[in-house]
Amino acid sequence: MNAAAVRERASDLPREPGVYQFRRDGVTLYVGKAVDLRDRVRSYADPRSQRIARMVERADDVEVAVTDTETQALLLEANLIKRHQPRYNVRLKDDKSYPLVQLTDHAVPRIEVTRDPDGDSGARSASNASGETASGAVYGPFTDKGRVETVVKALRETYGVRGCSDHKYANRDRPCLDYEVGLCTAPCTGEISEEAYAGDVAAVRRFFEGETGVLADPLRREMERAAGNQEFERAANLRDRLSVVESFHEGGGEAVSSREGERAVDVLGVAIEGGDATVARLHSEGGQLVERERHSMAAPEGDEGVPRVLAAFLTQYYAERELPDAILLPERHDDEEVAAWLAAEGVEVRVPGAGREAKLVDLALKNARRRGGGRDETRALADELSLDAADRVEGFDVSHAQGSAVVGSDVVFVNGEPAKSDYRRKKLEERNDDYANMRALVRWRAERAVEGRDDRPDPDLLLVDGGEGQLGAARDALAETGWDVPAVALAKEEELVVTSTGVSDWDDDAPQLHLLQRVRDEAHRFAVQYHQTVRDEVSTVLDDVPGVGPETRKRLLRRFGSVENVREATPDELLSVDGVGEKTAETLGTRL
Repeated sequence: MNAAAVRERASDLPREPGVYQFRRDGVTLYVGKAVDLRDRVRSYADPRSQRIARMVERADDVEVAVTDTETQALLLEANLIKRHQPRYNVRLKDDKSYPLVQLTDHAVPRIEVTRDPDGDSGARSASNASGETASGAVYGPFTDKGRVETVVKALRETYGVRGCSDHKYANRDRPCLDYEVGLCTAPCTGEISEEAYAGDVAAVRRFFEGETGVLADPLRREMERAAGNQEFERAANLRDRLSVVESFHEGGGEAVSSREGERAVDVLGVAIEGGDATVARLHSEGGQLVERERHSMAAPEGDEGVPRVLAAFLTQYYAERELPDAILLPERHDDEEVAAWLAAEGVEVRVPGAGREAKLVDLALKNARRRGGGRDETRALADELSLDAADRVEGFDVSHAQGSAVVGSDVVFVNGEPAKSDYRRKKLEERNDDYANMRALVRWRAERAVEGRDDRPDPDLLLVDGGEGQLGAARDALAETGWDVPAVALAKEEELVVTSTGVSDWDDDAPQLHLLQRVRDEAHRFAVQYHQTVRDEVSTVLDDVPGVGPETRKRLLRRFGSVENVREATPDELLSVDGVGEKTAETLGTRL
């Protein structure tokens, strides 16, 4: 984007707080927050550094999400950065990492405040407000580290959950100082049973999931006891701590919406313009906003447009997805069958008139009314390929290493956005034949569809990563199975679109090309990711090399791609891999 394009895009934006994403071909390059979206985005017409100037030049679009407050924008920015890992956020001076609280996945979990759950603890970052990870549970992000540390210390004093590293925990014969000062119940030496310790950890989990009384009640009792014993300094300290605990789930803009027993809440807003309707969906978990989506629908005629759009969206969107505990609507949908279905599923549907929930609905409406940039990629794609629609596109790619660890990916885009719950992947027969591999992958999908074994709807279009050969293989599979779905291919080098009737060279800025590129790139990413996982699981001659354990083997294969490439690597290249020292590098050079 040049300066003029940035200014033009900024002129369409509201003067409200929110988050903006500079993107290229659907990939997020940079995420930022703003008090005034219009002014902040306009400032990128004259970037402050060469790094940001390069980012703006690469970008082809700016996507925004409106928030109620600057604090909500800050937290949403943090979540988006963790989710998308944008390359231009990594080393910026104003890049921030917000504290999280982690409970590790051990028989006796430890609690810690961390900014990097991907670090030494081995846990994965939570992409939402709170959730289970590969190594336990992560809660946050939070804006005030001091408040978080106060709460964690209070939890440890109340429930005795350990904070030591696994190294310090192992092989102890007597409790450490934390036990002496009342911060830990010393499960390391059996001062408390694992069963009793698990009960204390469960109480800590309940606190972070919104049950404030789990910590506030014992603090209040201790404060009253100290005051009764005329320990006024201690009582004052406990009072201050209790104030932090009681405001933890509702202060600082961190809490979004929740009622007792409701963990997941969706908020919908609808905007209708001409024959098109946009439904914005906000999703909160554990009382924090974690996701924002926009969906396009055909608007019905007549005065009952919004209720009919809501009824249609509720059935079409949630029929194949997990329902939330509650759904907040801007107005009633007036469909008795939809209401009965949601009631039977235990979903509370509310139309709030005032308060925090009403503000959330207003926020959803703001996002629904936001202009989408004037491009309808799916419609343009359907028109260009003479299809009735291109709302649902499935992308296919194959990844392997010279015929080994062969896998295929099947990704789905709905209305131009990835529908990750519909992604599928497949291990394939090991052979170094791209055409045969693509034929096998598409045939697998087609057979499942024809036989009714795939619970996903048929797509409007299949896209294969490759050229005429890959498309021919896919079309052979479709013909063999009788699955009547149109298919095209997109070749990487020249970005040529291959169809059954020929090859097209669309303009670089064509919206329908951008959509195909996003589907193709996502299919490639998903396939490569799975291939790396499968490849790392395969036993290799590296397993027999002294000093090379499972983790080092994975790093070597990820760095060099194959055992043959490891064999040809120089000593300096081997030393660049984490976990490979001079002795191991020398051993690799002689044993391979």
